[in-house]
Amino acid sequence: MIIKVCGMREPDNISQVATTGIQWMGMIFWPRSSRWANDLSVAHAIPAGIRRVGVFVDQPVVEMAAIADSCRLDIIQLHGHESVECLARLRQSLTHPSVQLMKAISIADEKDIEQVAQYDKVADWLLFDTKCNTVGGSGRKFRWDILENYHGSTPFLLSGGIGPEDIPQLKQFHHPQWKGIDLNSRFETAPGRKDEKRLREFIEKMVR
Repeated sequence: MIIKVCGMREPDNISQVATTGIQWMGMIFWPRSSRWANDLSVAHAIPAGIRRVGVFVDQPVVEMAAIADSCRLDIIQLHGHESVECLARLRQSLTHPSVQLMKAISIADEKDIEQVAQYDKVADWLLFDTKCNTVGGSGRKFRWDILENYHGSTPFLLSGGIGPEDIPQLKQFHHPQWKGIDLNSRFETAPGRKDEKRLREFIEKMVR
């Protein structure tokens, strides 16, 4: 089970969260986010062994590629309305071909699954999040049973308001392409700052 913590931007908090047992850590490089990591050097606070994920929202390909190179990203998460063509241009623009692409899909009902097919095998990963008026970070869940309608081969992470109280439901959730969860707002003490103790307790209960 991959556990990704997103919205990190403070070096001391990154060091704390890195010890909790997570595998991926995300930084948001979209200036309109309350969790914007405006100092690119923060990426280098993420220790070896944890995959670096950079989150972007409908930003120029050249900008995303430059930040991916500067921050030595392992994964680029596209959380806007990026097209299949955008993913192809971005992949061609990357200095390091090993960088993977993850496309976020906003889910409210069964119809939202229809758009997933175009990204199947184009993106390396999918992330299913709750559809809202903002770009993610709503702290709300969507109905996970909707994902029974996803029959693609691209692995995905589950996102959207996941907190400690969801552990029983997570342990009962099954899908052949489900590989992990994305945690953010439900573990924050302030935008961009996570409660290391709550994260550790959550992870310990999840792996029991």
